[in-house]
Amino acid sequence: MAETHFVILCVDDEPAVLHPLEIMLKRRGYTVVTAADGPSALDLFRQIKFDAVVLDYSMPGMSGGEVAEKIRQENATVPIILHTGYKELDDPLLANVTSTLPKGSLNFLITKLNDLLPAVAPVSAPAPPTEASPEVSPEGPAAQSAHVA
Repeated sequence: MAETHFVILCVDDEPAVLHPLEIMLKRRGYTVVTAADGPSALDLFRQIKFDAVVLDYSMPGMSGGEVAEKIRQENATVPIILHTGYKELDDPLLANVTSTLPKGSLNFLITKLNDLLPAVAPVSAPAPPTEASPEVSPEGPAAQSAHVA
């Protein structure tokens, strides 16, 4: 499978949730960076450019809503998916979240990422060819992207 080059930040305080999520996303070609709490996630977010963020809602010290609010203050457009075990949440901070999905719905999460990310240029995509680079294939980047799953 060709790599998508999309970089995803996954945040969850439960290793039993975070690890399978990381494995599933990596198997689908995503680059995955994980954090076990909100403050660690924010530190990583400030150091690395992410294409999307997947957050748990209930974490000690800082909720997913609070993390989403801080991320929105720094980046108004990055997709933020809240992956939670709660059926109903009444938190005004969730206005900062792009989408909310129930935990355990990893296939729905993959579908949501696929829906959200094509509109975003991958952060690790190669630079577009220039006239000074004659080694570029005459088929161009479109031929390469046709193989991305």
